[in-house]
Amino acid sequence: MENQQQHLEALKDIRQMMKQSNRFLSLSGLTGIFAGVYALVGAYFGHQLINDYIKNYWNSSRDQSPYFDLIFKCIVICTVVLTASLITAFILSARKAKKNGQKLMDHTAWQLLINMLIPLAAGGIFCIAMLFHGGNFIVLVAPAMLIFYGLALVNGSKYTLHDIRYLGCLQILLGIMASFYVGYSLIFWAIGFGVLHIVYGTIMWFKYDRKS
Repeated sequence: MENQQQHLEALKDIRQMMKQSNRFLSLSGLTGIFAGVYALVGAYFGHQLINDYIKNYWNSSRDQSPYFDLIFKCIVICTVVLTASLITAFILSARKAKKNGQKLMDHTAWQLLINMLIPLAAGGIFCIAMLFHGGNFIVLVAPAMLIFYGLALVNGSKYTLHDIRYLGCLQILLGIMASFYVGYSLIFWAIGFGVLHIVYGTIMWFKYDRKS
């Protein structure tokens, strides 16, 4: 009986090792925290730009140049936030992989990137199309970003920590809500990319990183 129990425990350990070998486990909880902080800073500057645009709109000739200037500056802010988040993720993941004696970019990491990039690329092109058409489509850009980002997280969750699936579902839910309350799109964007990332990153750090 005792030998049988030992065999079952050994099989359970082997199964757990095989499961971990098929997942990218070098993501650090600090990555989510930093990404959330970057997003909140970006949301603040975006809010300031929108307020300035609204004030200047009623005091100007109402030509299209201020609008295109606003769109360009918002794209720059999103690009800076994304770039800073990616660089931070790479640095922290590389440090964690080295600490755990793992390879950063293995087959599983590439599978994770590919499965996340497909929804992200589709969402990015879709958002650019809405900006191109202008008009009422503009208010749906922020909800679309949340929805497609959430889909990317859900799609990539099978190659990394399963907890990221819940974050993805929450992002999708926020995006759907934002699409009905378009006047609060920036607030939903800040909650999704900012607050949720910080909360998720903190939980992941206490759950996984602090133990290592």
